[in-house]
Amino acid sequence: MGEFELIRKYFQPLADGAGQDQLLLGPGDDCAIQRVSPGLDLVFSVDTLVEGVHFPSDYSPDYLGWRALAVAVSDLAAMGASPVCFTLALTLLDANQGWLKPFSEGLARASKAFGIALAGGDTTRGPLTISIQVHGTVESGRALYRSGAKPGDLICVSGTLGAAGAALDYLAAPAPSPAQLALLSRYHFPQPRLSLGQQLAGCASSAIDISDGLLADLGHILDASGAGARIDTGRIPMMAELVALKGENARDLALGAGDDYELCITIPPETFGTLDASVACELTVIGEITSEPGLQLSGPVSGVIQGYEHFGRPA
Repeated sequence: MGEFELIRKYFQPLADGAGQDQLLLGPGDDCAIQRVSPGLDLVFSVDTLVEGVHFPSDYSPDYLGWRALAVAVSDLAAMGASPVCFTLALTLLDANQGWLKPFSEGLARASKAFGIALAGGDTTRGPLTISIQVHGTVESGRALYRSGAKPGDLICVSGTLGAAGAALDYLAAPAPSPAQLALLSRYHFPQPRLSLGQQLAGCASSAIDISDGLLADLGHILDASGAGARIDTGRIPMMAELVALKGENARDLALGAGDDYELCITIPPETFGTLDASVACELTVIGEITSEPGLQLSGPVSGVIQGYEHFGRPA
């Protein structure tokens, strides 16, 4: 199968699936065209997933289609943006239709769920690598940044943490238990917090999505804001299945494991008190921003917490 036939068969349908009126021209030309209305800012980000680094070599292509788009769209959620379109650069060893069909189906389901249309891309031969660039828009002046956290701001997280990182232990399980399946679902099908991010735009003082672990990603906020933080580890929200399977190590996973794609936000306490109940109930307050540099932990921690680093740590 040639490159253009591959694109027409598996990826052209994704251009129309989300019905984005801001995407004026999708696949088929030299460039796509996106119209940005007055009063909106364009927000964009790119993520690359490499076989054997970001996902196992025998990973389900159906799961991978969803996951690849979800992790990219999560960056839009962290900025408070609304998704519009994405481009896909796909490097393949060969045009294996048995792999391409479920991959494109998983990608299509994610595209529909997140309301984001395929604008174009490229395919080439080589080791399996997936690069996705996402575009979104946010009202001018309301984007969420990593900088902006101030002493006294509350530190909050959405959802629960640690389950996706723990799921790595069960990817090869021949017959996962119900508890293991609950963790695996969090790994296979991340849910970008788009609606929450949009509702927090203009309210939160800073935000980041939790991809490399809570402490590592909170550290990026602290670096960008020139501030410190104090965290009560006893407040970290966790799934019951995670606690049941991992016991005393569950909290360490919630603090240091990546792949949650929840949001970590900071927000002034007076603003938090004015949040709509439907927004506040999605957040757990776990600490506060301090003027003293560094990250202080109080409460139970059983090990040394290290977040994910793309190039590892020196020995």
